[in-house]
Amino acid sequence: MDPALATPTEILHELGGRLRQQRLAQQLSQQELAAMAGVALGTVKKLENSGVSSLETVVRVVQALGLADELQPLFVLKRNSIAQMLQAAQPLRQRAPRKRAHLTGSP
Repeated sequence: MDPALATPTEILHELGGRLRQQRLAQQLSQQELAAMAGVALGTVKKLENSGVSSLETVVRVVQALGLADELQPLFVLKRNSIAQMLQAAQPLRQRAPRKRAHLTGSP
């Protein structure tokens, strides 16, 4: 499956299936994985069957399976052009402090 061409639903199903394969390769039951990840058994079943889950659950399951290093590429900033590289090298722009409106009283 090419994630760039897949629908979000297809990607979710693929992710759930791959997590199931990892669990089975480690000879873990769904109940054991749920306990290791600190989630309910139904949550693991739903994740494996449909891919539907919270991001926190995915991270918990990935960590419980010892696959946290596989998330590393998500945190690498990709730069596709010299202009983007130059822009990324510039310091982040800070917002200017808000000016307060001065109340003037009538004499």
